[in-house]
Parts: sequence; structure tokens; C-alpha cells
Amino acid sequence: MSTEAAPPALPLAALRAQFPVLARIAYLNAGTNGPLPAPAIAAARAVSEREQADGRAGMAHFERRVELADELRAAYAARLGCAPADLALTTSTTDGIARVLLGLDLRPGEEIVTSDEEHPGLLGPLSAQRARGVRVRIAPWADVAEAVGPDTRLVACSHVSWRSGRFAPAALASLDVPVLLDGAQGAGAVGVDVAALGADAYAAAGQKWLCGPEGTGLLYVSPALRERMRVPAPGYGNLADTSAGLDAVAWEDARAYDTPALPAASLAQAHAALDVLVAAGWEAVHAHAAELAATAADALREHGREVLARDRTTLVTWREPDAAAAVERLAAAGVVVRSLPDEDLLRASFGAWNSADDLDRLLAALPR
Repeated sequence: MSTEAAPPALPLAALRAQFPVLARIAYLNAGTNGPLPAPAIAAARAVSEREQADGRAGMAHFERRVELADELRAAYAARLGCAPADLALTTSTTDGIARVLLGLDLRPGEEIVTSDEEHPGLLGPLSAQRARGVRVRIAPWADVAEAVGPDTRLVACSHVSWRSGRFAPAALASLDVPVLLDGAQGAGAVGVDVAALGADAYAAAGQKWLCGPEGTGLLYVSPALRERMRVPAPGYGNLADTSAGLDAVAWEDARAYDTPALPAASLAQAHAALDVLVAAGWEAVHAHAAELAATAADALREHGREVLARDRTTLVTWREPDAAAAVERLAAAGVVVRSLPDEDLLRASFGAWNSADDLDRLLAALPR
């Protein structure tokens, strides 16, 4: 084991400088898409230029893509506190959720319990299960764990509510049924330890708090849950021996649930974005974002806004008349937030790349 000291963390001001968009606007929407760091764009460009010059044929190209995938898998696994062998590479949170639901192959009459604060990215795959005769029961956010009954085969809900910024109930960790967590607002935003959460599966996005490209995602599937699942759609990259023809079987680890193919440029870009955050130190990244969000919640209350009940996360949601129009007014003032559909709610997402100046710009652009 090396005894060398870890390199000093990159100061947060230096981290902020890695994101060109922040030179112009107060970008407070990582809950949709995180800002892109310049080194990540450079990494993607380098791969694309090499492919342009050398072509995309031959073993060297495909071996490099596998190498990039393995590197990203290990980096993502470190964010969830799991082994790389238990992590699949996907294209989105929803992609990962769907792979788990299809793999479990639930039967008509069996039940999934979910909450009343879920994103369409989870509700869509659940609706497909309901169309197959699986019963989907919605419980209040705080009561999800208590809603489990004798027919429940899975609990599927968010780790962090996309609507309010509340954590899922801690009681989920002690359930006897499998728990699938939607980690779209968790991975990269807050510390994640899938074992401590009691998660049997955890699906998240690469383009949000991990600041990678769209079309990237991660899925943890525990060894115990994999024993209960089938591989829903194995392809070339999922097979342990691609030369075995119809006798080919999928990998025994989570590679069996990988998406069929991710572009090499996306893999390189996603990993380079993680490197930028690693350089700042994950503890500092999480602490600064949570503190700035808490400060924002207090300041918004002082501005007369009703802030939804939240936990110490990176999301702040408040009531704003004609929220969709407010998004446009704020954008014109150089502040990017989002509205939530069908409600007069605005949501700001605070990352370690944000500063007190970004919060000041938000507050100044809101009418008193």
C-alpha cells in the first residue's frame, strides 16, 4: 500500500474556473444537466480527432473503447461505494431502472410500491409494468417503507426527491424486499453508499451532478439481486464468450446489464469530468453545494417565498406565481433555473461550482 500523501484538493474557486458557462451566467440547473467542464470537452475532442485520423476499425479501436469503459466503470463505482463488478454502464437513470424491472420479470398480481414524488423517468417504466398486470401502489413520500405488504416484490423510489430535495426514508434500509433507488439527484450531488442505503439497485445519470455528457448513466445491481434477475437483452458487449454462438451466456457480473454500446468520446468525456470533481475533493464538493443550498433556502424565505420542506441536499424548490414565465425572466437576467410541470414551483440546483455570487444574482432577479 502506498504511503504517499494524497494531492491537495483543488480550491473551489479553481474548480469554478473549469466551467466556462459560469463566466456568463448563474447556472443553477444541474438537476437537469450539469455544467460541462472544459477538460471534459477537450477529452472528447481528442478521441474524436483520433478516430477521424485513424478510423474506427481494427482491434486497437475496440480495445481502447473497452479500456475507457472499464476506467469509467471503476470511477462511477467509487461514487456509489461499490465494486466495479457490481456496476453497469447505461445511457440514463431511466435506462438503468428499466433494465432492473425487465430483469426481475414480475408477474401479474405482484406489487411494486413507489412514492408520490417520483419523476416521469421512474413512472414511465412503472407504467409499463402496470400494463403487464403488475400492481403499482403509490404511497406518501414519508410512508413508502411502511406501505410494503405481503404482495410487494419491489420498492422503487428516489434517493433524493426531484421535487422537494428530501431524502428517501431511512427505514428503506431495513426492508426485506428489494429496493431500487432512482439516484438521478443523488450520485455526485451527495455522498452515496449503496450498502448503507440498503439499495439492491441504484440507477443514476452521468449528465447531471457528475457533469458528463448526455447519454451516459450508471446502474448498481447487488450480487444477491442479480441472482433473482434474468438478463433482459444481452448483446455483443454483454457476452462472456462472443464466439460461442447460440450457446453464449452473459457475464456473471453487472456487465451483463451494460447498454449495448457507448461512444468512446462519451466515455472519455464522462471520465474527464469526474477527474475535475475528484481534484476538488468529494467531501468539499458535497459540503459546499449543500451549504450553499441551505443558505439559498433561508434567503428565499427572507424574500417571502414558501420553500418546500427539504433535507440537506443540493435542491431548493419554492412557490413562484407563473413559474414558467419566471424561468424566462430569470434567464433574461442570466440566471438558469427550472420550473416543475403542472405546479407553480421553481427549482434551483446548487453545485460546488456555484458561488455566493450566483445566489445573489438569483435573489436580485426575483421580485420582492
